[in-house]
Amino acid sequence: MLVHNEADRFLPRVLQHAARYVDEAVILDDASSDDTVAVCRNCLQDLPLLLHSNREPGFHNEVQLRQQLWKLLLEQDPDWILILDADEMLEERVVAEINQLLQQPDIDVYGFRTFDFWNSTHYREDNLWRGHLHYKPYLMRYQPGFIYQWLETPLHCGRFPVNINALPVGLSDLRLIHLGWSTERDRQNKYQRYIQLDGDGKYGNIRQYHSILDPAPNLVQWEE
Repeated sequence: MLVHNEADRFLPRVLQHAARYVDEAVILDDASSDDTVAVCRNCLQDLPLLLHSNREPGFHNEVQLRQQLWKLLLEQDPDWILILDADEMLEERVVAEINQLLQQPDIDVYGFRTFDFWNSTHYREDNLWRGHLHYKPYLMRYQPGFIYQWLETPLHCGRFPVNINALPVGLSDLRLIHLGWSTERDRQNKYQRYIQLDGDGKYGNIRQYHSILDPAPNLVQWEE
């Protein structure tokens, strides 16, 4: 996990849930100025934890941070790698079902559908917000002999090397809950960040950026 000033957002909830089914945690703190590090240590006190803090923030160049996190986790000689952001959590049934995924010998990468929550009970669905209809990789078996390649862009570079879909891929019906859009403050902050870093839409969809502030988005109720 990559974190930066997450103490007052969703981090405690996310880590407490993940701690119920992961074996070890590797966290890169991008120079947080709040209690993020303390939250990580408290929530993960019963797990082996490698936590590294940078002196200066670097999220203006996301790929550099993702590669730094990748190097840190490889130092731990991983078997399976799950990369979550600090505002993401898999639905509750992952606790009971994840071992079944890991025991499949012919699958090295699992894709999950991501649901972008716009409040505590509803996710957004329209022409620009359809991530829950597609699968993205979040979990992979590390293959030491594979040559990993990164998308070398400062924004939207992906959390994993870009070429892992060349490995055997499986699609899981476990759903990923993305809480990062679920408050007005978070939407305003993300909108400002994307416009500042990518105002011409070089790395992302400029129409989607502007739609973040839509006053009446189409929302669908989440069902367990």
